[in-house]
Amino acid sequence: MSKISTWLNAARLRTLPLSVSGVITGTALANFYGEADVLIFFLALLTTIAFQVTSNFANDYGDGVKGTDNAERIGPARTLQSGLLSRKELQRGIGIAVVLSLILVLAVVYVAFGPQNLELLVLFLFLGVLSIWAAIKYTVGKSAYGYKGLGDLFVFLFFGLLAVLGSMFLYTKYITASAFLPAVSMGALSVGVLNLNNLRDLESDKKAKKNTIIVQMGFANGKRYHYGLLIVSFVCTSVFLLLNATRTYQYIPLLAFVPILVHLKKVYSTEVPKLLDPELKKLALSTFLLAVLIFISCYKFL
Repeated sequence: MSKISTWLNAARLRTLPLSVSGVITGTALANFYGEADVLIFFLALLTTIAFQVTSNFANDYGDGVKGTDNAERIGPARTLQSGLLSRKELQRGIGIAVVLSLILVLAVVYVAFGPQNLELLVLFLFLGVLSIWAAIKYTVGKSAYGYKGLGDLFVFLFFGLLAVLGSMFLYTKYITASAFLPAVSMGALSVGVLNLNNLRDLESDKKAKKNTIIVQMGFANGKRYHYGLLIVSFVCTSVFLLLNATRTYQYIPLLAFVPILVHLKKVYSTEVPKLLDPELKKLALSTFLLAVLIFISCYKFL
C-alpha cells in the first residue's frame, strides 16, 4: 500500500458523509429563513471535514496506543494497529490536521462575521478550538472521554446541536426554537452511528476497559437505546415539517426514514454483535440522505 493510500485509509473517507450532514442541515435551515452564502457553505464543509479527519487520525492513534485496536477488532484495520504508520507519523498527521482545521475555522468565521462582529468572531473561534479538542480527546490521553461513556453526549452536542445550529448561525446570526428539532434529529442519528459501533465492539471494548454506554448497559438494552434514538429523530423531523412545511413536496425528508426503518428491523433481529458492522454504513448514509432531503425541502425559500 502506498503512503497516499495509507493516509487516505487513516482519514477514513467513508465517515465524511455523516460528518457534513449537520452543516448541510444547518445551511438548509438558513435557506429556509432566506439566507444563503456559497462561500460560507464551502468553508463550513471544509472545516467540518478537517475536524473529522483530525478525529479519525486521533482515534487511530489513541485506540492503537491503548491496545483497543487489536487482532480481534471487527471493523476495518487501523493504520497504527497494522503497522502501516508509526506513532510519530500519526502524531505529525494529527498536528497538520489541527493546523488546517484552525486555518479553516479562522477563514469561515471571518467571512461570516468580519471584524465588525468581534464578539461573535471570538465566540466561534472558541467553539472551533473546542471542536478540535473534542475530536482529539475522544480516545487520546488518560482522560479520553470516549473511554468514560461520554462519547454519545459529545457526538450529540457536536454533530447535532453545534453542527446544525452553529452552521445556521453563520448565515443568519440568530437561532430559532424550531431549528432545534432538526438539530436534535441529526444528533440522535449521529449518536445512533456511534452506538452501532459500540454495539459491534462490545466484547473488545470490555477487554480494553473502554467503558462505553453499551459496556455499561449491555447488548439488549443498547439495542433498545438504539430504537429510541431513531424514534426521536423521526419524531423531531416530523414535528419540524408539520410546523413549517406548506407544500406536499416539502415532506420528502421523511423518505430517508424508509431505509432507517429497514435498518431498525435488522438491528432488532440481530443477536450477534459483529453482524451489525454493515449497518454502520447504512445508517450513516441514511443520515446524509436525510440532510440532503431537508436541504431540497427548504430550497424554495432561497
